Amino acid sequence: MVQRAKDEIRRNIAELDQLVEEILLASRLDAQEADLGTVESVDLVGLAAEECALTGATLDVPPGQTELLVPGVAKLLRRAVRNLLENARRHGAGDVTVQLTQEATHACIRVCDNGPGVPEALQGRIFEPFYRLPGASEREGGVGLGLALVRSIAERHGGSVGCSNRTEGGACFAIRLPLSKGASA
Repeated sequence: MVQRAKDEIRRNIAELDQLVEEILLASRLDAQEADLGTVESVDLVGLAAEECALTGATLDVPPGQTELLVPGVAKLLRRAVRNLLENARRHGAGDVTVQLTQEATHACIRVCDNGPGVPEALQGRIFEPFYRLPGASEREGGVGLGLALVRSIAERHGGSVGCSNRTEGGACFAIRLPLSKGASA
């Protein structure tokens, strides 16, 4: 009984720490002039490979694609990918895949799961701060800031994020970021 109470207190403290950290980051991202780190050339292949290794997700990169460079703040881009992976693990089912592709002027990071997907009418709302899908339980974790942070990070980097459902089931979240100069196909 005492151990269960201690475990519950630890879980609550961890959730509060996460909430405070996410609120602070969200406020820094909203303050456009805030310095959030050094903009450098970030290799999305290496970054995604590390995050996939930590979470057990599968990385899907086109054959021969050894790097995919975007200008950005590495810790923020890592946070965006991590938030999408955590979201896929929390709400998806089965395997999670990270797909990296290069378009003419943009890099695209897609995080796809095999869960129930997101109702089409709510695919824009899920990026609003503190919004959670109807029926989402607090026991599932998350406070509704993770996807809002992903959107803010993508926009801070001159990119965008969106959500769609896969025909075979599940959701797919895609971040599009401008490529580094000279990295176009």
